[in-house]
Amino acid sequence: MPIYEYLCTNCRRLFSKLWPTIAASQGACCPYCNSYDLNRLISRVSLIKSEESRLEGLADPSKLGDLDESDPRSVGRWMRKMGQEMGEELGDEFGEMVNRLEAGESPEDIERSLGEPAADYNSTDLTDLYE
Repeated sequence: MPIYEYLCTNCRRLFSKLWPTIAASQGACCPYCNSYDLNRLISRVSLIKSEESRLEGLADPSKLGDLDESDPRSVGRWMRKMGQEMGEELGDEFGEMVNRLEAGESPEDIERSLGEPAADYNSTDLTDLYE
């Protein structure tokens, strides 16, 4: 059963419609103004990745190409992207840490304010994580 997106050229509104068959989609009309003058749009698609392919993607060194480990904003963007790739909720603390990094706060200041013990590695040197 296809879902199509349309733009009504009469009222300029966007809408989606689920059709029981492709043939049924030929009689589409705007639910807002009842116009038949519609443009069918190309919709975004999503791909479902296996956990294995997501983990392989995270291990890809090319994902680190634009990472500047001395810039907290860059580290924050990288962490947000990797968190989204994992496809799981990583908790409020993770979200707070990423937001603070993206705002430019240093990892050391964040760590001190959270009251957690310092790690054995320099937290801005991410290359140690991959050795």
